[in-house]
Amino acid sequence: MNHETEDDFLAAMGDVKPLEQKRVHHPGMARDATYAELKRRETALGLHTEDPNFLTLGEVVQFDPHETLSWKKDGVQPEVFKNLQNERYTVDAELDLHGLTVREARTAVYEFLASALKHGFRTLKIAHGRGVRSETPARLKSYVNAWLINVDNVVAFHSAQTRAGGTGAVLVMLRKPQKQKELNREMHGQKSDLPLPRPDQSDKPA
Repeated sequence: MNHETEDDFLAAMGDVKPLEQKRVHHPGMARDATYAELKRRETALGLHTEDPNFLTLGEVVQFDPHETLSWKKDGVQPEVFKNLQNERYTVDAELDLHGLTVREARTAVYEFLASALKHGFRTLKIAHGRGVRSETPARLKSYVNAWLINVDNVVAFHSAQTRAGGTGAVLVMLRKPQKQKELNREMHGQKSDLPLPRPDQSDKPA
């Protein structure tokens, strides 16, 4: 993914608030509303604007409730992916989707990823459940799989170990923040991707 695409994604998510701030104040409402409630009210009043959330609500590939989710982008080192599978990375943030509808989960996942990117998190955990008793088994799990594959900044994910939720949860790895990339390059004596600063014009000899 090029830097422009990554910048576009971050810009699209830049105004999304972290999950801890899920209440939204709106003039004329007796209490603070959730993001979803506010959007429904705006729609009813004909004020609905284009939704920046690009996560699909269309048909997705259905998984078995006990099937393992496993995916990585080309270029992710096998050892790194193995470490993710074996939970050798510290989980920076977790999201629990139990009890949510697909539409509610879509908003929650979008906001969760936006918050994680903003804070420079690398490893996340999303508990989606197995949906064994649902009318459509593993429906939410299947949507989470489809959503994660289509987020450019997600580079890999794998179902959790049994002790951490098993096939009812997934561990997610995000792309390394650019600042961390630059620090790693400097530590290993590699050339930075960032442009060199322009010389101060005032330092030029007369």
